[in-house]
Amino acid sequence: MATFDEVLEAIRSATSRSPRIVVGVSGYGGAGKSTLARRLLDEVPGSVRIRGDDFLHPELTRERSADWAAFDRTRLRAEVLEPFRAGRPGTFRRLDWATGTLGPAEPLPAASVLVVDAVGLFHHELDGLLDVRIWVDVDLDTATERGRARDLRRGDADVTVWDDVWAPNERDFAARHRPRERADLRYDASA
Repeated sequence: MATFDEVLEAIRSATSRSPRIVVGVSGYGGAGKSTLARRLLDEVPGSVRIRGDDFLHPELTRERSADWAAFDRTRLRAEVLEPFRAGRPGTFRRLDWATGTLGPAEPLPAASVLVVDAVGLFHHELDGLLDVRIWVDVDLDTATERGRARDLRRGDADVTVWDDVWAPNERDFAARHRPRERADLRYDASA
């Protein structure tokens, strides 16, 4: 299990080999991906974050899928990952959660390290585009409980989706795609 310092060292090592790298942070919903991503931004010079939540299809987030079909990996790849890795300017559109539509195009941020955090990120569709893959290693029951509690704090009273859709999606995705095993590092966020 990697410490935060070991995660930072892996990122430093990758940046010594390339002028631009992509750090993928994945794990179960509620595991602590966003917390780790924000912490990396504080510690890694020249880093920016792209949230996987901005690449979701809102109409699919409450549907069962063994492939996390709600996550638009194709759009993430085309709008963000490929242009960033090639050093090309680009634009991307964030999901406007209030309207359920894509917002206006905005420039891809200039950076040397792009941190992307999302469920379903370690998938064959994105092979070769993530330089450092970090799995936030929290068991599914703990992650689900954390996510449920977070949503309740935010005022979302319908937390049944965690048990009925998201936890089953996570189990199916893990069995099919083995994201934990595809990670370069497993980061313990259980504390």
